[in-house]
Amino acid sequence: MKRIIIHVLALTALISSSCRNDSNNTPSPSTGILLNDSFTANMNGWEGEYTDYGTPQEGIIMFKFEYVGLPKPLNETQKAIRLYGENRSDDLFMFVRKKLTNLSPNSTYNLLFEIELASPYPAKSIGVGGSPASSVYLKAGASATKPIKIKDGDFYNLNLDKGNQAQSGKDLVVIGNMANGKEVEEYTLIQRSNVGKLFTVKTDAKGEVWLIIGTDSGFEGNQFIYYTRIKVTAL
Repeated sequence: MKRIIIHVLALTALISSSCRNDSNNTPSPSTGILLNDSFTANMNGWEGEYTDYGTPQEGIIMFKFEYVGLPKPLNETQKAIRLYGENRSDDLFMFVRKKLTNLSPNSTYNLLFEIELASPYPAKSIGVGGSPASSVYLKAGASATKPIKIKDGDFYNLNLDKGNQAQSGKDLVVIGNMANGKEVEEYTLIQRSNVGKLFTVKTDAKGEVWLIIGTDSGFEGNQFIYYTRIKVTAL
């Protein structure tokens, strides 16, 4: 009888252990730096796009996505991703996107975005429709869905929820504006991050997620955006 009881207990322990292993078959999300692109040699796989405009503005926004040196008085030998657009809709959203792979499938990540970019405008600068500094909002986010431009009637929208201008959305949050921190108009490297308020995203079944960084503009004028570094850390 004692031997039978011992075998039953051993079998029970084995089944219990097997159940525990089955419940944890999805690896835990790793922490640390997921991406740290400084664009010294190329665009590192980032793609550029724009949205938030009507069909009457097609052909006059003059959007450009380029790999260039920084403008004066910054170091012109330092490379950056440059986006250019003429904001004819008074609501133009220009963005870059990149897919991250080799993450844990169906897992939740808490992301810290640290972005360096160049802007010439002081906070109190004035422009048509709004300030080219304080009315241009930098947003960052991520989604298992690829960020793309979609047409809804006679207007082009983003397929993700980014909010509108100063408002954050479910898929992107405001992390600052384009003020250069000076009293004069001069291109300056500025840093923005969501430190203190991490962004949460869930990967897809392949362990992939799309990053998206963009500017939501209330300034109705021409604008250059220079991205010099994009760093994303899982905490």
